[in-house]
Amino acid sequence: MTRFAHDQFAKDLLEETLSYLGGVTPAKQVPAEIRSIDIYFTPNPEKPCFAEYKEKLGLLGKMALTPALFEPFRNPVTPDLVISCLNKLFNVKADLARQAKRENPSFNETPWLWILTPTASDNLLNGFKATEDEGNWGEGIYFLGEYFRTAIVVIHRLPKTPETLWLRILGRGRVQEEALISLAALPVDNPWRRNALELFYELKLNLDANREPKSKLETEEDEILMRMITPLFQEHLIAAEQRGEQRGEQQGIERGKQEENRAILETFLRVKFGAISLKSAVLITPLSTLPAVEFTMLLYQLSMVSVDESGVKKAKELLAESVLKMYFEQLEEHLTNILPKFLALSLEELRLLVSQLPQLSLDQLLVRLDNSAS
Repeated sequence: MTRFAHDQFAKDLLEETLSYLGGVTPAKQVPAEIRSIDIYFTPNPEKPCFAEYKEKLGLLGKMALTPALFEPFRNPVTPDLVISCLNKLFNVKADLARQAKRENPSFNETPWLWILTPTASDNLLNGFKATEDEGNWGEGIYFLGEYFRTAIVVIHRLPKTPETLWLRILGRGRVQEEALISLAALPVDNPWRRNALELFYELKLNLDANREPKSKLETEEDEILMRMITPLFQEHLIAAEQRGEQRGEQQGIERGKQEENRAILETFLRVKFGAISLKSAVLITPLSTLPAVEFTMLLYQLSMVSVDESGVKKAKELLAESVLKMYFEQLEEHLTNILPKFLALSLEELRLLVSQLPQLSLDQLLVRLDNSAS
């Protein structure tokens, strides 16, 4: 399950990034094969700013100059997996040949196959006669024979340069952590930085929800990654707010941010607990207006609770407490008394009270809750 979450992140990141340079077909079905290609890419030089974006994507942009199949792996690729990828390429080549014979006899551009793996043994590389072309591509990229149009990209052997960032971000452990730091250093208006941070946060939600056994190494890697993602996403939300202010569109930006926060919180709760209660849904609306720092802190607190019955109860209390603290500063000494009564309200009573909270004083709130409990 953990590997699948990381695999999906890699596919989503490639899809979002390459879409600026051409057409992307995720999970493209391969003729005569049950399995599908992870990413099938077709460049489109007519796209706006194609040349500029290609340069900014560095080595990945260079790979995107021709039609390409991208097959990212979370764990080190094996000989059988390389052969499976080659079979997909051969099937695509055969399908294109049949299509060209019918429609365009002069067409003869077989896609390149890029196999992305964190590490690869020398035995594997030697077994496929894969060699580097440092003069044209630098270190870490191993090409099979010319007619195979295939390269094995060993991410952890790539030089740590800006040109390799969008490949190193698909690595694991320390390599991915260093790439994430480099990603954070990019300008906040960089579109790929923004997309990558959002995808990283989705990955965090999926990892939070995953309760299947993991190896010690996987656990350590995921914990470090999640700790790094939270403050970066917080900064991303703050930057979005500041950009809106600078453009003089604060009202529209606030609405957009609130909708985004609502979607993030709803997705988080569904992924972690499987469903959202009607009462929790009532609380999500005001919580979506929280400032970026407080909203991120709420997500962090929710990520720490368990997914059993006591965890669900704790999550509801966190939501209720956060809503009440939005309107009442001197609340701490009353929380023990207020929370049970607040959460015991019927759905209609809760909906009405939440809508009236901005107009109530703390004393009025206490009286309302006491009357409801009696």
